[in-house]
Amino acid sequence: MANVKWTVDPAHSEVQFKVKHLMITTVTGYFSSFNVEVETVGEEFSKASSIVFTADVDSVSTNNEQRDTHLKSEEFFDVSNHGQIKFVGNKYEETASGLAKLHGDLNIRGVSKPVTVNVEYHGIVVDPYGQTKAGFTVDGKINRKEFGLTWDAVTEAGNVVVSDEIRLHAEIQLIRQG
Repeated sequence: MANVKWTVDPAHSEVQFKVKHLMITTVTGYFSSFNVEVETVGEEFSKASSIVFTADVDSVSTNNEQRDTHLKSEEFFDVSNHGQIKFVGNKYEETASGLAKLHGDLNIRGVSKPVTVNVEYHGIVVDPYGQTKAGFTVDGKINRKEFGLTWDAVTEAGNVVVSDEIRLHAEIQLIRQG
């Protein structure tokens, strides 16, 4: 079987993260500029030979300009020195439950760590314009401090301002190339 290249359909995809604020509410952020490129053997994603996700840190948004500026600063993502987040998948493992585990290396702020995310594959369809598309839901968790995102603050009452755990969620639609 021939190798097949896939790229993200940005109009039908989104990348989000969620973090607890003051441990009582959840703040959602997203990256508006990101890319996904996948190479498979035929159309079998379990036989992917390459899976690369990148996000432009400067595109981070939490719908609060002051917080977004803080996230881009040296105290968090340090966008002037580390403009991209990158995930390189190295193993797509199907499970008995119909879900898959995607193992790979995540690089944030120049720190690379192995990460495993859960993937739900929704199948392949041909859209009204003749494009072959594949859909996925991706969920995972990371500890932000493991990636050098160590800024901390505590309220006068002793509450943590930002949790260490970051929940990741993405809805990804890929377009078959060629």
